[in-house]
Amino acid sequence: MANRALFTPTLIAIAVAGSSLSLQAAEPSTRLLDTLTVTSETYRNTGTKNQLDTQSTPQSVTTIDSQSLEQRGAESLSEAVRYTSGINTELRGGAVTRLDLFNIRGFINYQNYYDGMQLLYNDWNLQPQIDGAAIEHVEVFKGPTSALYGYMPPGGMVNIIPKAPQAESQHSIELAIGSSNKRDAEFDSTGALSDDVNYRVVGAIRQKDGQAETAKEERIMVAPSLEWQASDDTLVNLNFYYQKDPEMGIYTSLPAKGTLQSNINGPLDSDAYSGDANWNTYDKEVALLGYKVDHKINDQWRFLQNARFMDASALQENTYSTGLAADERTLSRRAYLTDEDSKGLTIDNQFAAELESGAMTHHLLFGLDYTKLKSDIRYEDGAIASIDLYNPNHYLVDRDTLTYTPAYHSDFTIDKEQTGLYVQDQIEWGNWVLLGGLRHDRFLSTEKGVQYGAPRDARISQRFTSGRAGVLYRFDNGLSPYLNYAQSYEPVSGSDRFGTPFEPSEGEQWEAGIKFENADTVATLAGYQIDKTKVETRDPDGTAYDVIQVGEVRSRGLEADVTHYLNDEWDVRGALTLQDAEVTEDTNLKGNTPIWVPEKQLSAWLNYQPIEGKLAGANFGLGARYIGEMEADAQNSDTVPSVTLVDAAVSYDLAMLNRDLEGASVRFSVSNLTDEQYVSCYDTDNCWFGAERQYELSARYEF
Repeated sequence: MANRALFTPTLIAIAVAGSSLSLQAAEPSTRLLDTLTVTSETYRNTGTKNQLDTQSTPQSVTTIDSQSLEQRGAESLSEAVRYTSGINTELRGGAVTRLDLFNIRGFINYQNYYDGMQLLYNDWNLQPQIDGAAIEHVEVFKGPTSALYGYMPPGGMVNIIPKAPQAESQHSIELAIGSSNKRDAEFDSTGALSDDVNYRVVGAIRQKDGQAETAKEERIMVAPSLEWQASDDTLVNLNFYYQKDPEMGIYTSLPAKGTLQSNINGPLDSDAYSGDANWNTYDKEVALLGYKVDHKINDQWRFLQNARFMDASALQENTYSTGLAADERTLSRRAYLTDEDSKGLTIDNQFAAELESGAMTHHLLFGLDYTKLKSDIRYEDGAIASIDLYNPNHYLVDRDTLTYTPAYHSDFTIDKEQTGLYVQDQIEWGNWVLLGGLRHDRFLSTEKGVQYGAPRDARISQRFTSGRAGVLYRFDNGLSPYLNYAQSYEPVSGSDRFGTPFEPSEGEQWEAGIKFENADTVATLAGYQIDKTKVETRDPDGTAYDVIQVGEVRSRGLEADVTHYLNDEWDVRGALTLQDAEVTEDTNLKGNTPIWVPEKQLSAWLNYQPIEGKLAGANFGLGARYIGEMEADAQNSDTVPSVTLVDAAVSYDLAMLNRDLEGASVRFSVSNLTDEQYVSCYDTDNCWFGAERQYELSARYEF
C-alpha cells in the first residue's frame, strides 16, 4: 500500500453500526508522515513493561493512537476508550464528568494509570484525571494485571501515555466553540532547547455549561516536561502536570420513575436536576511532579526508575435523595459535604536485560515498586427541603441555616501503602513467544479518626502472590494465536461478625485469542473467562450490616478489534463485545447479572480522506456505537434498554485553498448526532441521563 500523509487536524470518524469488529489502533507507521514521534526512550509497553511490540504480548492489549483520539475529539479518558471492545463507559450519564468511570470485562475500575504508574485514588471522590489535550495515546491492558502492577480489579487497566518532548520543533494553537456555551483553547509546543535537552509544554482552558440545569464545567490544565540526554547512556525526564477544576458539573442522580420507568407525571427531561444551585460545588486541584531516569548499564542491562509525587484536593457540596413520594414528583433530600486532601508517592524501579541463550532471547525484568497515599477526609451531612422534580426550584438551600447531623460527622485519615517485588521473562524462540511473571505484594492500610459519629481505628495488613503465564506463536503470514493465564487481587477491609479479618479478593483468567497484523490490518480476537472470588456479601445469619466473604462473580466473553485500511483514502475501525457476567456464589444474588454489564456492544467508525480532486484536504468521519441492555439494579428487577449513538465529523486543511494558510485547519464534530435520550442506573433510586447531542467547531494553526 502506498504511503500517505495524514493531516494532524483530521477529525472524527466514528462508527458505522453493524457487525464490525472493534479496533485496535495500528502502531505508528509510514502512513503517519506528519505526526510526532509517539513516545520517548523512557516508554514501556503496558502489557509487559518492556519495549517489545504489543503484538508479541500473549494477552489482549488495545492501543488507541493519537490519530484516533484526534479524529474523535476525545477530551476525557472515558471518551478515549468508548470505542474499545470489552469496555462500557456509560455508567453515570453525560452530566457526571468529575470521574473517569468504566467497566472492563464486567468489573468496574476506578484505578487508572498515567505513564505506567497508578493515579492514586482515595476511594472517595478525589480521582485525578488527565485531560485529553495532554494524552499522546492510551493502552488498555485487559484481564488480570496484578503480576506487574499489584492490586487491581480483574477486568484490566487503562494506561495513559503522555505527550513527550521531541527534538523537532512543532507548535500548535487550537480555539473551539460549541454547544452548551462551550469555549476552549489549547496549545502544544515542543522542540530542542539544546543538543541534549528537548522540551514540551501543553495546556488547555475550557468552560461550558453542564448538562444538568444550573451546572457549569471549567478546567485549567498545563503540563510541561523536559528530556535531558545526560550522557550517551543516561536519559532523564522531568515532568509536571497541573489541573484545576473550579466547577465540574453535578453528581446527583434521579429516580427510575421518570427516567427509566414511567411516571404518572410524564418523563423527565435529560437536563433534569435533583440538586440545588446553592449547594453544588466541586473544586478539584491536582499537581503531579515526576521524573524518570533511563540508564544503559551495558549492552545487555538497563535500569529505569519512574517516580511521581502527587498533591491533590477536592471540596464537594452535593445532595442525595432519600425517597420519592407517592405523588412521584416530590423527592426528599439531604445535603452533604466532603473536604478531601491527598498526598502520595509512587516509584517503580526496573532492571531489564536482553540475554541470548542458544536459540532463545530472554527479555528479563526485575522490579521493585512502592506506593503510598495519605488522604484526609471530612464528611458532613444535613437535612434540606424536598424538591418538586416537575416544577423545580434549584435555590432552596440556605447556607446560613443548614445544620449538620452529628451522627453523620466524619473526620478521619486513610493511609495506604503497597510494596511489590516482581520478576518476568519474555522469551523469543524462533516464532514462539513465551511469557511468565510472578509478583509478591504487601499491602497496608489504616483508617483513624471519627466516622459517622463514632471512633474509627481500622487496619488491613495483607500479602498476596500473583502470577501470569502465556504463549504466542507468530506465523509468517501475520497470524499469532496465543493462550494465557493470569491472576489478580484486591485488598478487602473489615471482618465478619466473629472478628475474623477478611482476605484479599482473588481473580483469575484464562484467555485464548488470535492477533493479526500486516501492512493494512491490525486485529485481535479474544475469548476469556474471569472468576472473582472472596467477594463481600450480606451475612444471612447476621444483622443488615454484617458481611461475609462467600461471593463469586464469573465473567466470560468474546471480543474482537480491527483496524483496516481499505485503500489510500478509506479506513475502518471497529469493536465487538459479547459477554456474560453472572453472580455464581452469593446468599442473595446467585444467578443475577451485575449492573453496568451489557451482553452486547458494537462500535465502528469509517474515515474518508481524499488525496486528489476538489475534496483533497478534507477528512470525513461517520460512526456509531451500540450499547446493549443492562440490568437496572443488583436484584435484576428491571432492565436498562439498549441504545445506538451516532457521531460524525469533518475537517479541512485550509492550505488546500491558499498556500498562505499552510498550517491552518478547521473541524466540526458532533456526538450523539440524533440526540438519543438514554439512561444508566445503579439501582431504581439512582439513575442518570446519558450525554445529549454535543457539537464543536474548532480552528487550529500549526507552525
